[in-house]
Amino acid sequence: MICSACPRHCNIDREKAQGFCKSPQEFRLARAALHYWEEPCISGKNGSGAVFFSGCTLRCVYCQNYEISRENKGVTVSDERLVEIFESLISQGAENINLVNPTHYAERLAELFESYKSPVPIVYNSGGYESTETLRKLRGKVDIYLPDLKYIRPDKAQRYSGAKDYFYYASKALLEMRSQVEDVFENGMMKSGMIVRHLILPKNTNSSLEIIDWLCENLPDTYISLMAQYTPCGSLDGFDEINRKITRREYDKVVDYALSKGISRLFIQELSSADKKFIPAFDFSGIM
Repeated sequence: MICSACPRHCNIDREKAQGFCKSPQEFRLARAALHYWEEPCISGKNGSGAVFFSGCTLRCVYCQNYEISRENKGVTVSDERLVEIFESLISQGAENINLVNPTHYAERLAELFESYKSPVPIVYNSGGYESTETLRKLRGKVDIYLPDLKYIRPDKAQRYSGAKDYFYYASKALLEMRSQVEDVFENGMMKSGMIVRHLILPKNTNSSLEIIDWLCENLPDTYISLMAQYTPCGSLDGFDEINRKITRREYDKVVDYALSKGISRLFIQELSSADKKFIPAFDFSGIM
């Protein structure tokens, strides 16, 4: 299959070569386990059934999951094995199946969900750099969208993720996601809906305020999660401005601005979340 699933439009046959995401046609995973550190309405008491896909369409220089996003650590699994992994997580009490960084496998997942019907919600947890054409294939198959909105300024997107056109595509993608799902809660758990995440970067708070403005204007009733968990990871040589955690002043500036805009559907984090102990071990748990 010639792959053009994401905005990179590599147009290569993934059975013979690898594009920007460095992924084969087959699913490649690094971890599948109950995860307790998502938003409360996603993790709940039992944990979210997080399935981490290897490879990435962004490969951000600061990615905390760099082992799988940049180094592509993982093992290849069949469609049948992936379903077994889903079922194992559900049997452990997973509140949902949380597809972490699935963008480069979106078309394959759309095909899989034609036959596999999960008894718990399917969460699409992505970096936001999506093709609307690909997302449309997921309509009716994804229950909860959990995208990032990382950047609004092209220079920042290019510097940190090599994607100058990030906001052009992400803004359209978020609108498409919103059109597909309505917010539904049951006993405090999200069963359907959308939460937009924004990771606040050091010395980038003005960009964060611009993102909040866009969200207020274009997705006024959508839940927003302002994340304080930024932790310098990987090699940040030449990126001194982001080679530290954010400060209380930086985080409060963004949160206070969101509140001043009248945003009430807001998730906030403790600064203590910026700790490498919260980064999962990509040791193939639940895969092998």
